[in-house]
Amino acid sequence: MGSLSPQQQVIADLFDGHMAAEMKGDLETTMATMAPDPHLINVGSGTGGVGHDGVRAFYANDLIGQFFPPDAEIIPISRTINDERLVDEIVVRFTHDRVITHLLPGVAPTGRRVEVAFVVVVGAKDGKVAYEHIYCDQAAMLVQLGLIDPAGLPIGVNTAAQLLAVMGKG
Repeated sequence: MGSLSPQQQVIADLFDGHMAAEMKGDLETTMATMAPDPHLINVGSGTGGVGHDGVRAFYANDLIGQFFPPDAEIIPISRTINDERLVDEIVVRFTHDRVITHLLPGVAPTGRRVEVAFVVVVGAKDGKVAYEHIYCDQAAMLVQLGLIDPAGLPIGVNTAAQLLAVMGKG
């Protein structure tokens, strides 16, 4: 793998700091990493926010303190960066032991362990996070939680495990 350009390193450091603040539950530091008019969309669940107030409300009401559960593991698969965006491919493992409205709105805790593939697309502008588009294997997650029956449906239930295995991380 080649070295990052200075601009790419800025974006990598910015997003790593952003994620660290989210995981600590630090709303103010998380928001300090954001551009003045950001947006965040969780594609699978339809949650997120638009504009500073919308993103702040999303973080305050739906993310900070809800996720990540104490047993959550984030396993990096790949990272691609150019001078405008970063794309992280990750697998997240956690126990669904709490309400997680940003990921599973309206779903009561099931107590089940989940392993899900995610792709996070992060746009950067002027040294800040301008947007996050978060994609996850929502169908596999819902099957693992016992919320849908995969019989007769084109759903890969163990796709995260497959991804980890082929990448030598499982």
